[in-house]
Amino acid sequence: MDLDMLNMFVIASGTLAIPILAFVASFLLWPSALIRIYYWYWRRALGMQVRYANCDDYQFCYSYRGRPGYRPSILMLHGFSAHKDMWLSIVKFLPKNLHLVCVDMPGHEGTTRLDSDDYSISGQAKRIHQFVECIKLNRKPFHLVGTSMGGNVAGVYAAQYPEDICSLTLICPAGLPSTTDSKFIKQLRELQESKHIDRIPLIPSTPEEMADMLKLCSYVRFKVPQQILQGLVDVRIPHNEFYRKLFLEIVDEKSRHSLHENMSKIKAPTQVIWGKQDQVLHVSGASVLASAIPDCHVYILENCGHSVVVERPRKTANLILEFLALLHSIDNNKKQA
Repeated sequence: MDLDMLNMFVIASGTLAIPILAFVASFLLWPSALIRIYYWYWRRALGMQVRYANCDDYQFCYSYRGRPGYRPSILMLHGFSAHKDMWLSIVKFLPKNLHLVCVDMPGHEGTTRLDSDDYSISGQAKRIHQFVECIKLNRKPFHLVGTSMGGNVAGVYAAQYPEDICSLTLICPAGLPSTTDSKFIKQLRELQESKHIDRIPLIPSTPEEMADMLKLCSYVRFKVPQQILQGLVDVRIPHNEFYRKLFLEIVDEKSRHSLHENMSKIKAPTQVIWGKQDQVLHVSGASVLASAIPDCHVYILENCGHSVVVERPRKTANLILEFLALLHSIDNNKKQA
């Protein structure tokens, strides 16, 4: 091998080594950075674009794909301490010509966080309505999807702003009383009795607590490397004080049963999806909704926990599409009659 060839080989090896070493260093030293890069790449791969909407002195961060068309737009509301990117696993299985909007809930990720803001479920519904009007999403009635805390907000939104909504999907929504305590509710009661309520299972601050939270939220057991667990915790720790404040707000008497108090006002066709093995919010909540909402379609997913969006993304996407297709068919039949 002559000198020129040797130099080329060294340069090529060095060029390849730099990104490999950077990846290894990120994984070992800054796993949280790797997680952010992962979401950035996934958004880009799925064609989701991030935008900001400024409404007076308040800023909403959201991602979207597609444009409004003859089919209803879909607005997605995430759960407690999550963010807009949690919907990417479902977005993957939705048609690219659907207009999708995923917003960071009040105080989460890129949306404004104000100490003086009203983070009750009713207060959050008002903020989401502000967002909807700001981006003019309600020029035509849209389909609203919400999960967990976001499901509670979505249900209250549908009750309070019925003219905005053509249909509704609630995934394991909070805000309902239950005759059967879930594992999470039992844990909360034990913590209250021991006066350790600051140790909320949904607000981890160590990799071990993060692993416990994942087990609580999922029926499927994901094998997550220690470094990734550390990265997930590192991303959350700066926000844990806010999450504690928010949690105490949404379990307060003002918000605890908000969906239950408003469900009789929901007039839009409603779809309820729930994991049968949900350990956070008991599956019996589905029958509570079915008995109160006139046009309610319930789907219970076997071998699935609270994190339906992560555990069964393809099935959830298909159920939403089938529900929308059914409503479209019914509308067409009414017009022809």
